Amino acid sequence: MRYATAILLAVSGYVHADLYLHGYRVIPLVGPAFLLQASGSFAIAVLLVFGNNLVPRLAAAGLAAGALAGFVLSRTVGIGTFVEQGFDPAPQALISVLAEVAVLALLVVAWRIQASTAGARATS
Repeated sequence: MRYATAILLAVSGYVHADLYLHGYRVIPLVGPAFLLQASGSFAIAVLLVFGNNLVPRLAAAGLAAGALAGFVLSRTVGIGTFVEQGFDPAPQALISVLAEVAVLALLVVAWRIQASTAGARATS
């Protein structure tokens, strides 16, 4: 499950890096945030592949949740002067949102499995 989480986080990072390189880098606040999102996503994805401890999982959850929050803000109140509509740019916005939601879902499932396994060991 952590490999799937790592792949989906890397997909989100790739989308943000691609958008950064193709125009978003010049947008105040948004450009640096996309670069940070991409860099962080790639780094945490690598850490998830090589280990299964709590810190990379929390970082993955923070990156995914932060990206989703940025998506919502950019379509409601805006980020600085930057406002977008719907799922533009297409298909990147949809791919990113789906990847980030899946990252969070997989992390919750992994946490639930770990908690139930720990509970079962404690009772035996």
